[in-house]
Amino acid sequence: MAGDSEKPLDESKSYMGIPEAQFVEDVDSFMKKEDNANAQEVIKRLDEQLNKYKFMEVHLQARRKKLKSQIPDIKSSLQIVKEMKTRKDTAEVIETRYLLSDQANVMLEYGLGDAEGLLSKNLGNATKNLKQVEHDLDFLRNQCTTTEVTMARIYNWDVKRRRAEKAAAEDKPLKGRGRGRGREFSFE
Repeated sequence: MAGDSEKPLDESKSYMGIPEAQFVEDVDSFMKKEDNANAQEVIKRLDEQLNKYKFMEVHLQARRKKLKSQIPDIKSSLQIVKEMKTRKDTAEVIETRYLLSDQANVMLEYGLGDAEGLLSKNLGNATKNLKQVEHDLDFLRNQCTTTEVTMARIYNWDVKRRRAEKAAAEDKPLKGRGRGRGREFSFE
C-alpha cells in the first residue's frame, strides 16, 4: 500500500496519498485567478474532482469489507493452530499438516510454528491496513464535504454576480429616438 509507514498520520493526511481538497475562503480572489474565468467551468472541474473522490471511496469501502472478512478468518485459523500446538505436547500422538491459503489462492503446507508466525504476521498487517483504510475513508469524506461546500460557494457567488449585473443593466435607462416629432424618450 502506498505510504505504508508505522507512524500515524494527522487527520489532514492520507496513507494512500489522496490529494487534499482546496477550501476556498475568499471566492472573489479565487475567481480572479487566470484559470478560473468562468464559474461554470470551475464548478465542472470541482465536480470531476468530487467524482474521483467518490470512486476512491467505493474502492476503499470494498477493501475495508474484504479486510473485515479476512481478520476473523485469520483469527480463527490462528486459534486453531494454537490449539493444535497445545495438543501436540500431550501424550496423544497427532500428526497434522496445516494448509494456509495465500493471496494468490495457492495452498501451501506449513509446520505449526511457521503457520502461527505467518498467521500472526498476517493478522497484524490486516489490522494495520484496516486502520489505514478507515483513516483514508474519513479523510475522503472530509475532502468530499470540502469540495461540495466549495462548489456551493462558487455557485452562490456566480448567482450573486449575475443578479448584480442584471440589476446594474436594469438601472441604466435606454435612450433612443422615437419616429414621430424627433423626441427622445427612455425605456424603463
